[in-house]
Amino acid sequence: MGWHRALSKTERRTLWSCFAGWALDGMDVQIYTFLIPSLTALWGMSKGEAGSLATSALVLSAFGGWIAGMLADRIGRVRMLQISILWFAAFTALSGLTDSFEQLLVVRGLQGLGFGGEWAAGSVLIGEVVAAKYRGRAVGFVQAGWAPGWALAAIVASLALAYLPPAIAWRAVFFFGVTPALLVFTLRRFIPEPEIFTASRAAKNNLLAIFSPALLRTTILGAFLSAGANGGYYAITTWLPTFLRQERGLTIFGSTAYLIVIIAGSFAGYIVSAYLTDAIGRRKNFLLFAAANVLTVALYTTAPLSDTAILALGFPLGFFASGIFSGMGAFFTELFPTSLRGTGQGFCYNCGRGLGAFNPALVGWLAAAMPLGRAIGLFAVVAYGLLGVTALLLPETSGKVLAA
Repeated sequence: MGWHRALSKTERRTLWSCFAGWALDGMDVQIYTFLIPSLTALWGMSKGEAGSLATSALVLSAFGGWIAGMLADRIGRVRMLQISILWFAAFTALSGLTDSFEQLLVVRGLQGLGFGGEWAAGSVLIGEVVAAKYRGRAVGFVQAGWAPGWALAAIVASLALAYLPPAIAWRAVFFFGVTPALLVFTLRRFIPEPEIFTASRAAKNNLLAIFSPALLRTTILGAFLSAGANGGYYAITTWLPTFLRQERGLTIFGSTAYLIVIIAGSFAGYIVSAYLTDAIGRRKNFLLFAAANVLTVALYTTAPLSDTAILALGFPLGFFASGIFSGMGAFFTELFPTSLRGTGQGFCYNCGRGLGAFNPALVGWLAAAMPLGRAIGLFAVVAYGLLGVTALLLPETSGKVLAA
């Protein structure tokens, strides 16, 4: 962490605030994955309907991210980050007041708008604040916040489901999702807008310019790169608790222990990938992690392995599935000019997330005709193949100095 000591006070504050924001965002999103078995039992939902609830939030996050990116180019990175955090925290808590599949479908969809906005604003913010020399590591480190957020969701959900009556346990877990709103007070007091954004505010570019001839290829390929990473990730993580409990026969606490190993691997993957994206370049890092994901997911979901082997394989599964995201924020920051950075970055990442969001629903529907593990593996492998092809078609941007 020598690079961290080299950062200024403002850079460090921004780094840790964005880290906390992404961790809490991850907590609110992953909370639902632990509640799928309970909600399907209480409401009689099918796997397809349960997958659709995950997909609704992820699809609308695509629109939320694009809108937030455009607004971040207009009203500021920090202000948009505050609004996004308040939004997704409020609608996560409101999920606990729903009483049917239809109601939760609407509320989860609205929660997704803020979920998408947080990444768009936060990733641009940290990418612009930290110098090119450390950008990959800093943005990748922020991305690592997802793993602690996921772990917190696992702990909160496991305790609630184990010690509270089933009829209220899931509501309590959703109510806990309001806690990210507390971070807004830190953002308001300690985090300024990036100097490069302030210097460029006079530019009034058409926010649809990301679809101009000069940027259209980059925009489309960037969206497909994100679709591959997100599609593979959501196919795996949305259904992991259900896979472990229903196909592997584990208890609530037993499956949580397996998930903690995966989450530990995720955190390590984020950190290692953050260093690699600066050391070997953005494209090579994507290709390395895509190939490793194909192999690991195929083994985890379809090979006839013992429970001990599945436990051990969880670490590389989390390592590669999560680590592939570390280079993405820095990569998108370097692909677009400052006046369009929020718009371009918000669209590419979140359009890809929206496309990848169909995987949880498709896995759920396909699981009616084949084992859940095989359905997960099929969609994940296709998604990572798409990412690998797209990475080959985009330029290398490592070390690029940003201009106002």
